[in-house]
Amino acid sequence: MLPLTERNPTLAGRGEDQPQQIIMSIRTFLRNYACTAVALLAVLSGRGTALSQQENNIDIWMAAPSDLTLAVTQVPPVLTVTQVAPTDSALTSTEQGHTTLEESFDFRQWQLERRRQALKDTKFEFNLRSFYFDRSDFNRSEKQAWAIGGWLGVKTGYFLDHVAFGATVYTSNPIYAPDDRDGTLLLAPGQNGYTVFGEWYAELRIIKDLGITVGAKGYDTPFINRNDNRMTPNTFEAIVLQGRTKLGTSSSDAAVTTHSMGLSKDGKEVAVPAPPPAEDVPFIKYGLGYFYAIKERNDSEFVSMAQDAGADVQHGVWSAGALYQNGKFNIGAIEYYCDDVINIAYAESNLEVPLVNDWKLRFAGQYVDQGSVGDNLLQGHSFSGHQFGIKVELPIRNALFTAAFTQAWGTANLQSPWSGYPGYTSVQVQDFNRAGEGAFLLRAGYDFPWVDGLSAYALAVFGTDPDLANQYRQNEFDFNLQWGPKKGALEGLSLRLRYAVVQQFGGNVNNLTDFRAIFNYVIKF
Repeated sequence: MLPLTERNPTLAGRGEDQPQQIIMSIRTFLRNYACTAVALLAVLSGRGTALSQQENNIDIWMAAPSDLTLAVTQVPPVLTVTQVAPTDSALTSTEQGHTTLEESFDFRQWQLERRRQALKDTKFEFNLRSFYFDRSDFNRSEKQAWAIGGWLGVKTGYFLDHVAFGATVYTSNPIYAPDDRDGTLLLAPGQNGYTVFGEWYAELRIIKDLGITVGAKGYDTPFINRNDNRMTPNTFEAIVLQGRTKLGTSSSDAAVTTHSMGLSKDGKEVAVPAPPPAEDVPFIKYGLGYFYAIKERNDSEFVSMAQDAGADVQHGVWSAGALYQNGKFNIGAIEYYCDDVINIAYAESNLEVPLVNDWKLRFAGQYVDQGSVGDNLLQGHSFSGHQFGIKVELPIRNALFTAAFTQAWGTANLQSPWSGYPGYTSVQVQDFNRAGEGAFLLRAGYDFPWVDGLSAYALAVFGTDPDLANQYRQNEFDFNLQWGPKKGALEGLSLRLRYAVVQQFGGNVNNLTDFRAIFNYVIKF
């Protein structure tokens, strides 16, 4: 893996030198000592166990399933491995690899119980994944591969109640990968396997509701996120401040159980998702960060954010945003600024309205604004793009019905160089975000109650003609079947089949077809 610090720093633009040098210095320090920290963690873990055996003649480490951490106890040693299933399923209309604004600035990562024994709070995550991908494009060219891999990650507790460390290794290796069918993004270019040290970071908990993360890590915001819909996710070298402020006095101050260690998650399509516990007071979540580099899903090295977007410079991205939540209503916005490359603004709001009995309606709206900035290094000229979207959802017991509409306009197609596109009509293959393109989505999902974890959905998106020449109207039809047991010996297992057909009306082409079969098995302990 090539470190970014070896690349030519003279490409940095005006005003970038100081933050870039800071990021590079911190990144170099963390990268050089990451392996040492992991080794030290292993030594300390073994030492703690040995000492406890001398004093009590037993192994005092055992699992605490309530928070997936190791806890000290005075009972005979038992190690319980809790297997946590991915939450993919049918009854959310958010497409796999997308992140909504309300999922951003996820404060739950900072809400560990206030215990000083950091080692007993250490968590491990093992994810075994196998993925088969077969796509026939409009011109009948084939993209095909079958890969196996996944990741292994560790996240310590908070030393001195304030500092924690994390690291994750990702890998993807070919099982079947014809040389003439490259391009699936399951493997590195040339159908080659890869292994990468994709996460290495430190978290500083300043106070209970405020923390800073430094290093390489996965994040989830609308236009900077993991986009975890292949073998391994995006990760980012960054410095990020995240926090939450309650606007009143809560009747309960219990800590929220941590459910993620910053690892990738293939969980954007949940069947009848259990809503998070309702806050009894309004609150604001917020985040501020500088993202210097990205490791793309199928890459083994980090490159600058600007370079990944397509500009030949080593610029990063400044991002800031906030979300206000009050019961079943929220509204927020986030900004992404890459000097001389692009500026992206995103706003979103959600509201749930109760009807009769258990019926309720969910309304959502979004707006995207993109444009060139500074020296216009991305396309060589100024450009702008915009899109608005509205969505209505009707959950009825084990079913979810969704309708959505989006409309794009401007001088250029909208883009999402560091994420999956968050538009309501962006689905398995197409984003329906070309300039002048409108799209209408209909979707139905069902969670089968008689088979634990079995769910399915189908959707259709009908597009209109875009403005740009040689681009044509398209429709897409998607089908998804998934089984992910939520209890029993197979908890943590997920089997998923996805199939999509894209029609294009013009250009003398064939229908595009896209088939995916995904095996996922997650163990957290």
